[in-house]
Amino acid sequence: MRPPMQEAAPEPMSETFAISLNGTADLPAGKIAAIVTSLEMLSAPERRTDPPGVEGFSLEAIGRDDVARYLAVYRLLGERWMWFSRLVKPMAELQAILADPLVEFFAVRFGGRDVGLLELDFRVEGEGELAFFGLDESVVGKGAGRWLMNRALERAWARPIGRFWVHTCTLDHQGAVEFYQRSGFSAFKRGVEVVDDPRLGGAMPRSAVPHCPVIE
Repeated sequence: MRPPMQEAAPEPMSETFAISLNGTADLPAGKIAAIVTSLEMLSAPERRTDPPGVEGFSLEAIGRDDVARYLAVYRLLGERWMWFSRLVKPMAELQAILADPLVEFFAVRFGGRDVGLLELDFRVEGEGELAFFGLDESVVGKGAGRWLMNRALERAWARPIGRFWVHTCTLDHQGAVEFYQRSGFSAFKRGVEVVDDPRLGGAMPRSAVPHCPVIE
């Protein structure tokens, strides 16, 4: 390609763009978008029994100062489903979250290794958020999802809350919404989230989340 006769200053990228409510809207290169569904429950659901064959799973609290372990589990799951919010957060902010006694976070253990993450956030009075809930592909289909949700519900409703909620998006597992609904959550809001692709900024490897191609 022949270079321009005169070097022009790059145009700044707009932080807004129009979305048609009937049709499609092109995203600028370097951006990703997802439909976010928020779900909630306003009382504890009837307890469901654990599926058979889950005796080998356990929850282990991650040390509040063990940021390396927390991020290792987070990356294990997130590089499949575009979890990146913790990766782009300044380290001081992440350490403050993990140090807060109103935030609980656990590694799921199976076969002597970390295979999942459960994080519950009670920093809003009277509410609990299922902040992160995920399992490695190696244990999916073994009943671990139901087992882990049972643990999440037990811990959440042991607190003095009147609402437990979660959000998921179209970059997550395609069965996530139905799983949450079967667990007792009801959808109450839907939105569009547009963010910078974290793979272009180096927060995640370019090979992560293969079902969402990099466009730059």
